[in-house]
Amino acid sequence: MGNSLPPIPAKRYFTIGEAAELCGVKPHVLRYWEQEFTQLRPVKRRGNRRYYQHHEVLLVRRIRDLLYDQGFTISGARHKLQEGHDAQDALVHGADEAPSSVDLFSAASVTNGVANVQAPLQAQTTPANAHDSMPMHDIVKELQTIRQLLTWPL
Repeated sequence: MGNSLPPIPAKRYFTIGEAAELCGVKPHVLRYWEQEFTQLRPVKRRGNRRYYQHHEVLLVRRIRDLLYDQGFTISGARHKLQEGHDAQDALVHGADEAPSSVDLFSAASVTNGVANVQAPLQAQTTPANAHDSMPMHDIVKELQTIRQLLTWPL
């Protein structure tokens, strides 16, 4: 992205003004994008006030990147996001052939929600004695954490 965005604070919910500031857009743009991108569904509370969660702020940053920096149209950005969502479903639900390149978290770096690298998903072979180095309950915990991350709404 051309100009760097501020880091996302460790909060559970952000008002529309806070989310807009974190993403470098105006609040009316966020309201419009809610209509155009079905994945963007902030919680609405009393008085129809919108509250964005961390993953939604990341999604808005991804949308902004696609539209403003990469030059996608709204329908093109919608299609690109849907491709990532389909790939995520294939991984979560154990499809026989996952795509060779998955763009699931390309907008989500820990510091500011902008990916620096888009690495392809490559099949990894596990050594026969790999289970000896890590207890089974640790492996199960790791897999549960991965599943939680993959089932976050984008």
